[in-house]
Amino acid sequence: MNSFTTSWGAFDLARFPEDPRDTLRAWDAADAYLLRHLAGDGDGGGDGEAEPTDLTGTVALVGDRWGALATALAGHATRPVQITDSFLTRQATRANLVRNGIEEAAAQLLSTRDTPPAPIDVLLIRVPKSLALLEDQLHRLAPGVHAGTVVVATGMVTEIHTSTLKLFERIIGPTRTSLAEKKARLIFCTPDPRLARTPSPWPHSYPLPDDIGAASGLTVTNHAGTFCAERLDIGTRFFLRNLPRTGPGHLRIVDLGCGNGVVGTAAALGNPSAELTFIDESYQAVASAEATFRANAPADARAEFLVGDGLSGVPAASADLVLNNPPFHTHQATTDATAWRMFTGSRAVLRPGGELWVIGNRHLGYHVKLRRLFGNCEVVTSDPKFVILRAVRT
Repeated sequence: MNSFTTSWGAFDLARFPEDPRDTLRAWDAADAYLLRHLAGDGDGGGDGEAEPTDLTGTVALVGDRWGALATALAGHATRPVQITDSFLTRQATRANLVRNGIEEAAAQLLSTRDTPPAPIDVLLIRVPKSLALLEDQLHRLAPGVHAGTVVVATGMVTEIHTSTLKLFERIIGPTRTSLAEKKARLIFCTPDPRLARTPSPWPHSYPLPDDIGAASGLTVTNHAGTFCAERLDIGTRFFLRNLPRTGPGHLRIVDLGCGNGVVGTAAALGNPSAELTFIDESYQAVASAEATFRANAPADARAEFLVGDGLSGVPAASADLVLNNPPFHTHQATTDATAWRMFTGSRAVLRPGGELWVIGNRHLGYHVKLRRLFGNCEVVTSDPKFVILRAVRT
């Protein structure tokens, strides 16, 4: 937990799930810069205006990382609407509101799959890592923006590129940036009602080649922001070529961190009697996985699609096989915390004799963690970059 000092006071904030050993903050200089601008504290972000922003109308807050912005704004805006692709962000926001004595109802929490509010009087955007997700969300939000809407985005200098500004220009209206402050920058956009409102070009679909095992020839659907939305990444390709041959004992298979769902879909096609569970903390990813599965699996194939915190929503000792390609970063920070939680969760949900199959970059050393947890781990196969590991619940 750390204290976030703003013009409206200090707030105790933490990421989710909270870990007292975690030294990563739940906010950064871009969050602080935006809030100073909204409060009129300073030079207005380099735009020559130091007046506070009127927050009495509908305030939409897009891409808030850990609820820092929603928590700070909850007492100064009329029930701000947070829009996020992250289940963990929603949980962090709820926890941070309560931690600071603010009712959960003080902010409305929506996902990127929900219908956005309209009209929008103040649109605040934390620039996401994915340009595609920004494009999709701007298209979805544009119909609610009017000539008087205040549009301000924020991000670290390394997150804002010419392509970022061009998206705002093309979809919302004329755009300019502030001076950099503590390596953060603001984006100011003036809505242009004359711009034609067009639907989002997402989702995208593409066919897979015929040389990747059970996934050969599948059509993959990707909503904006899903990992490798334009083409199959080499790690997933390697995993698909080496999936376990499931037998009658593999009745429940979990695609953990499912992304677009191609791994779980391939496993389902290889074992028609299996019941699949697709899990990701990204709403966009789970929507992609369901679209991929429905487009390729038989009508009677059984599957459920869960947005959640790893395997926390799966009953203990209920799975026969978990397939996992864990992320090793969160936003700009490199960390193995997510992988560790996925591994410990897998051990809990596997039945005795159940197997966890993991693919990862060779240098990450996942075999050490798996041996510590499971008491065993073997290399199924490897190439110069990736390794596929198998651990069995004894």
